[in-house]
Amino acid sequence: MSNLRERLRIGEAHVRQINDFILDPKNETVNELLRVVEKHGGPEEINRKAAAARDLSSLIDRLRSSGSPYLADIEWLIEQRDSGAFVTIDGFRTKVLGDRAAATFDEAHAVTLEISALQFFPWLIVQAKQAIANREIMPGRFIRVRNMAEQTADRGDTLAVAAAMQIVGASYVETLDTKGTDGSNIHLGGPETITGYFGGVGQPNEHALQWAEEFLTYYTEYGIQQVLNVNPGTVLVGYMLHKLGIDIEFKISVYMGNDNPYAALWTLLGAKLFSREDGTTSLIGFNWANSVSNATIEKGAAIRAALGLEDNVRFEHHITETQKSIVIQPYDRTEELVELADHVANVSAKHEGGTPAIDAAREHPSDILEYFLPKSDIEAQGLMPLLERNYLDKHDALNRTATELTKRGLSFVAAKNLHR
Repeated sequence: MSNLRERLRIGEAHVRQINDFILDPKNETVNELLRVVEKHGGPEEINRKAAAARDLSSLIDRLRSSGSPYLADIEWLIEQRDSGAFVTIDGFRTKVLGDRAAATFDEAHAVTLEISALQFFPWLIVQAKQAIANREIMPGRFIRVRNMAEQTADRGDTLAVAAAMQIVGASYVETLDTKGTDGSNIHLGGPETITGYFGGVGQPNEHALQWAEEFLTYYTEYGIQQVLNVNPGTVLVGYMLHKLGIDIEFKISVYMGNDNPYAALWTLLGAKLFSREDGTTSLIGFNWANSVSNATIEKGAAIRAALGLEDNVRFEHHITETQKSIVIQPYDRTEELVELADHVANVSAKHEGGTPAIDAAREHPSDILEYFLPKSDIEAQGLMPLLERNYLDKHDALNRTATELTKRGLSFVAAKNLHR
């Protein structure tokens, strides 16, 4: 077998050929991306603008100057954080375990508690009030899938979320509008062409460059650093932007279909090849497909570790899903997560739906297709209270996961500034 394995060696001549192609001044594919970067002022200026836009005091000043109704909620959130209104990690453990809470917890394999999707800023405040009242845990990571053009025009919603994430001490991801469901493939148009999406969804033709353009716009105007990625082309663009010196971070969506160790190897090889000299890469989150087993995640973890990417690339795993439009229900991976969490590092538990039995019994069960509804349609149909209830069900499922991890002596990553 050793002789057979040697046939897989990548020759140095091939590596040189790849470098020669990437660095060739006549390489128009690379040149087009460089032009987009230069249009925005180059990497250093881009990062400078993003840092200024991300500054918390600047975000709050922009909320104030625009007369945003969300400013009062941001100020309330700061007051609650500073007064210690949220349960501490030790307090939560005592709530779950009682006298056994003094046990040692495995911090080396702490699971990041993740929720999706925080579509509207007011939901975060309702969630925080419930967490205070019930001594619950707030997520350490939030995913957003709301239309960017709509949210930036919505009374400071984007600014408020950006500020809130810094206040609570959580990471978050935005979903750009340049994605496969935005009409970029002119031959696809809904359920009647559904099979076309199997091979045609993505960012065709010039849309990969438009994705880069859109990211740089929101990065410099709002400081948004982490975005969702759904296409091999824009994954490569994300790698290249980071290699150029732009501090982009992205997570690969479940829709990418990384569902076996070889898919993981291919994705992680790209991250390694385009990593900076310090070993960092723009790939910050790797969302496995819903179909993956624990064995596949374990093999992926071995690949990730061998390439030196364990600390950089978080494995994001769906623990619950919306009741409608994505998987066969009931879908609940809590027990599998607990079995995995004591030996696979840097994993997040993503809660996209409520606990299945509870979610299914709701007047309005969660539906992933509603992520794409305009706010005006949601309000016209009277759906906002129902969608907020769906979101809080995800929060409840997340706290169930935190409880199950705690019972096994396993740790988790929550909103670090709230749960000291």
